[in-house]
Amino acid sequence: MAFLMSTTASISGHGAPPEHPADKGGGKSEGKGHGGGQDHHPHPTGAHQFPGGHHGNPADIEGYIQRMEEPGRAEWQKPDDVIQRLGLQPGQVACDIGAGPGYFSLRLGRVLGPTGHVWAVDVEPRMLAALGERLAAQGIRNVTPVLGLPGDPLLPPASCDLVLVVDTYHHFPDGVLYLRRLAEALRPGGRLVNIDFQKRETPVGPPIEHRIAREDFLRDARAAGLTVVDEPTLLPYQYFVILRSGTLAR
Repeated sequence: MAFLMSTTASISGHGAPPEHPADKGGGKSEGKGHGGGQDHHPHPTGAHQFPGGHHGNPADIEGYIQRMEEPGRAEWQKPDDVIQRLGLQPGQVACDIGAGPGYFSLRLGRVLGPTGHVWAVDVEPRMLAALGERLAAQGIRNVTPVLGLPGDPLLPPASCDLVLVVDTYHHFPDGVLYLRRLAEALRPGGRLVNIDFQKRETPVGPPIEHRIAREDFLRDARAAGLTVVDEPTLLPYQYFVILRSGTLAR
């Protein structure tokens, strides 16, 4: 089965989570693009590929998670400010693409509350296992880990008020195709948010050759039928773009 929740029902929802297509056929990666897999990790400066790992993740996944979660990240990633800027309401449904061990997913779950829900999508089973352990330890019941495919998040259509992509876009094998699939997952009026590193030297982030310039992302977004509706400037090293489907954009 292509769609996989890696936790039990006791973790994945307060009762039943939003309906999902458990029998959906797996979308194949199409075309060439920005790498394989997705995980919005801060990418410590240095090599982008790691021997023995999967989807650009190192073999030492625990050490990598510790580096991703180090306290200094909040100073430049500003996760609470980002979520506040998005203006989410309790009861809404959000999707975190490249969720990793839950840096944003856990925060989204707290904001959306017991009547809301978060789909936490990643292509790395070890990342989702770490997230599942955190959900169990913290008693969080409104976040569902989803094992996606490199070219398909396996989200239900028209299921999300917000899709959040952080430090992940450069991993998509076909950016335009993936954005179209994310757009299909948006409810009417829903928003797609991309946060990624500017293509210049910064104290943190992946090597410049692995980054996607803002202008290149915006070109892909237009090709996918998306239109920019806002672009906050609160992050020092990253662009922060909020989009809607073109027919719904203001």
